[in-house]
Amino acid sequence: MEIMVFFSLLLLVCSVSTNQTEADNEIVDQQISNQQPFKQVAFSASLLEGGYGYTGPFNVQITLVFRRVITNIGNAYNPQTGIFIAPVRGAYHFEWHLHGHAYKSHPIAGVLFRNGEHIFLAFELQASGTVSTSCGTSLLLEPGDQVSLRLWAHARIFDGVNHDTNFSGHLLFTV
Repeated sequence: MEIMVFFSLLLLVCSVSTNQTEADNEIVDQQISNQQPFKQVAFSASLLEGGYGYTGPFNVQITLVFRRVITNIGNAYNPQTGIFIAPVRGAYHFEWHLHGHAYKSHPIAGVLFRNGEHIFLAFELQASGTVSTSCGTSLLLEPGDQVSLRLWAHARIFDGVNHDTNFSGHLLFTV
């Protein structure tokens, strides 16, 4: 009889202990999610706010400032500087599309930079007609990392009413 009472009490204590541990785990999970809220980040912009015109050529690379901002969720893209600053650690995807009118000595070219490091180049050169080039990449960024697009030295691009020259990026997921 004493053994049955002992085992009954032991089972009761174990059951209460398990329930308390599950409740504690839920509280910890909630605290972690409150400390690291998911941030929504996306931007898309074209080079010119209105009208049409060429940018370049220049003897050195210059940061392109995409002024016609269509989307800037999270305000991570700065349309005054052309620089995207990552607000959270995560995987981000960027795309850029460049348009121009062919000229044999001036390519259509733009380079994606992360914190001053050359990542990828989109480049096209032909003697006549219209020309476009595009590129995209996914990057792991830390908070404060800077991403920008630079016009390649001696390159020339065009933007007009169709907003063919544009730059976009978004957070895929936090890490």
